[in-house]
Amino acid sequence: MGQKVNPISFRLPVTKDWQSRWFANKADFGDKLHEDLLLRDFTKKRLKKAAVSKVQIERFANRVRITINTARPGLVIGRKGADIEALKAQLTKLTKGKEVYIDICEVRNPELDAQLISASVAEQLERRVGHRRAMKKAIQTAMDMGAEGIRIRCAGRLGGAELARTEQYRDGKVPLHTIDADVQYGFAEANTLAGIIGVKVWICLPKLTEEEKNAFNAKARKTQKGSARKPRRKRAK
Repeated sequence: MGQKVNPISFRLPVTKDWQSRWFANKADFGDKLHEDLLLRDFTKKRLKKAAVSKVQIERFANRVRITINTARPGLVIGRKGADIEALKAQLTKLTKGKEVYIDICEVRNPELDAQLISASVAEQLERRVGHRRAMKKAIQTAMDMGAEGIRIRCAGRLGGAELARTEQYRDGKVPLHTIDADVQYGFAEANTLAGIIGVKVWICLPKLTEEEKNAFNAKARKTQKGSARKPRRKRAK
């Protein structure tokens, strides 16, 4: 059997970052870790329809900053910010009175986010859409949006069959052994009448070149600091 490694944890020191960023002593580490899991699970369940990709948590002394990456920020904020204030109050209770700050980061391309793709396919399976149709449509959309490669795998009683089986489709390249490659991984579960169907998604995104990272922003029309010309001094007559 092959040894399966999570693509995100495999690339943590190189191209990926931790979803929880804080420091704790050995005695407090376990409590903070379980509190992070509780906050993350509660936020995802509460915002199930808001297409939440990931929840990042940072801690500073007695404060907790939660960054929610979502494709539908309007559903998270609510009318005049009512929903986000209610969510903040509930998270404050879970953290036992600590100061909670909530930041919302919009996911511009949900078709290229592995977690959102897996959640979309799982939602279609719950609505009794054919698994082959849902998987192939997600693959075609991702490739049209500029992905280098994508692989989707569904496991369970597909189509209400008596025996559970696994089906997967792929397109392009998904180099799981290349640490430098920008590979995202997402997992979701579909609660169907026949049972739970697991959906796994691997997607490889193109790497930004050095020129694209340091490109000049033509729309903003901004130049780097220190590049403006200094006015010449007038010569004395």
